[in-house]
This record gives sequence, structure tokens and C-alpha cells, in this order.
Amino acid sequence: MVKIGIIVGSTRPGRKARTVADWVVQIAKLREDAAFELVDIEDFKLPLLDEPVPPAMGKYSKDHTRRWAARIAEFDGFVFVTPEYNHATSGALKNAIDFLFAEWNNKAAGFVGYGSMGGARAIENLRLVCGEIKIADVRASVMLSLFTDFKNMSEFLPDPRHEKSVEAMLDEVVQWSRALQGVRQQA
Repeated sequence: MVKIGIIVGSTRPGRKARTVADWVVQIAKLREDAAFELVDIEDFKLPLLDEPVPPAMGKYSKDHTRRWAARIAEFDGFVFVTPEYNHATSGALKNAIDFLFAEWNNKAAGFVGYGSMGGARAIENLRLVCGEIKIADVRASVMLSLFTDFKNMSEFLPDPRHEKSVEAMLDEVVQWSRALQGVRQQA
């Protein structure tokens, strides 16, 4: 069975990403085709990238990097839950991604974005980043509006129709995660 990490993509005080990620986990846990686990980047307390050697070399010198690498290596695929800050993903998520390389390679990813435009630009930003670290991103995504899916732009109250979008995205992430297991075995 494939293992999918649902990554909380913000460390900001008052963040909405954890609540959104918990909602995704609740939907995912009803499935029997994969194991799903929440991964909160806040738990790793990653500083700004402080490794002296490029991540592609795989020579991590810091304990926080080795812990982060071990956690990410456990998964066959990911769901990135991202806010949209200034037409991109959060700096904290981009930083967390940049710490590693091989641990991301030949795995699948889906996206759940939120923001004034449903997080669409943050998702597009992450698609570019994922291509560079050899993550296959799926087409289906979930876009949540601060205006319609959050009461007063703060309390998360998603429209029930989004559950179908989550299911469609998870279907693709699980399928691609399975398919890419063979690619990783050949590498």
C-alpha cells in the first residue's frame, strides 16, 4: 500500500493550513487504497536553508535536515496544502522543499490551495518547483476561496462540493504514487 504525506505548508502564526490539512486528512482516512499521514513543517523547526552542500549531493550535515529527510523519504507521494502569499506558495514551504532532493524524486504530488483566488497561483508555483525536484504533479487540485470557504476570512467552512475535488485529486495521487514505485525501484 502506498503512503501519502499530507504536508501543512505554512508556519505562520494564525495559519489556516493546519485546519485545511486536517480536513483533507479526514477525507483521506475514509479511503482504503493508501495510508495517509499529516506532516506539519512547523514540527521540524527548519531554519532558512543552512546546509553548506547542495541538496542534490545528499550530504546533510544538520540534524534538522536529517530528520526532515528521513520523514519525507517514508512517503510514496504527497499532498501539499498551501496558502497563497503574493502570487506564490509560502516561503516556509519553499524552504522546506529546498532542503532536500533525492527524497522527493520520482514521487507524485497533488495540491490543495487557498487564498483570494483559491490558491491557484501558489499551486502553479509549486508545479514548477515540483518539476525541478522530479515530482510528478497530478492535474486535479483543490482550490479554496478565502471569500466563500472561510467565514470572515478566518473560520474554515468549506463548501461540501470540495470533497469531490479532494477525492479526485487523491485518486490521481494514489494512482501515480503506485506507478512511480517501479520507477524508484529501477533508479
